[in-house]
Amino acid sequence: MNRTVERRCFVKLCAAAAVTAGANPALLAAEGATARLYDRTTLVDHDGVPITAQGLEVGRTYIFHYPYATTPCFLLDLGRPAPAVAGLSTEDGEPYLWPGGAGEGRSVVAFAAICAHRMSHPAREVSFINYRHGKVRYRDSGDRMREASGVIFCCSEKSVYDPAGGARVLGGPARQPLATILLQSDPESGTLSALGTVGGEMYDAFFEKFAFRLALEHETRDIERRIGAASVVMDIEEYSRTIMQC
Repeated sequence: MNRTVERRCFVKLCAAAAVTAGANPALLAAEGATARLYDRTTLVDHDGVPITAQGLEVGRTYIFHYPYATTPCFLLDLGRPAPAVAGLSTEDGEPYLWPGGAGEGRSVVAFAAICAHRMSHPAREVSFINYRHGKVRYRDSGDRMREASGVIFCCSEKSVYDPAGGARVLGGPARQPLATILLQSDPESGTLSALGTVGGEMYDAFFEKFAFRLALEHETRDIERRIGAASVVMDIEEYSRTIMQC
């Protein structure tokens, strides 16, 4: 499937996801044309063994790549159910429904780890954006000081996202939620697969802005190569040498 796939009817797309991969049926009620199916990619450890939802540590920030070999994603176990959220929208104003968490407890979520403001993202040398399970202070959209736990915080420009609410923007200059990575958890084994995305993708701009560094960092001439059948999951501290805290 080409990165610039033609937009399809949202209901048909989500119905296909539900039939082929067991996606959350709540997607069928979503509005807009913001969901895209990519490859069905199994999340695995360094030995190629599929990871499970129950094997994730609550509060840790995990990194994997999807749908491309150079586009990082967050994988999080929030430690509490994350129900579906309606009323989210892309920067262009397209509404969508976030399907909520995966796994038996519906606590496992995944998002593109590309800040919706200036595309800060985890890189090998440093990550300015990460998940904070403990309490942090930040300024909301009205410039009021707030305190919250369990947020994704970008130190570059202080954008803050709520992963339990579809990565909606809590504060800072970002103008849309982080793009959601659709997850499927096998009901018997608990293994996790990525299916596609929901929300505002930024891949075109990401590739254009960081092409040279991505090619060097990932040792590839094809920075738009799809990740394929499996994607390795690792702790962010293993992936990035320096994790910025602010």
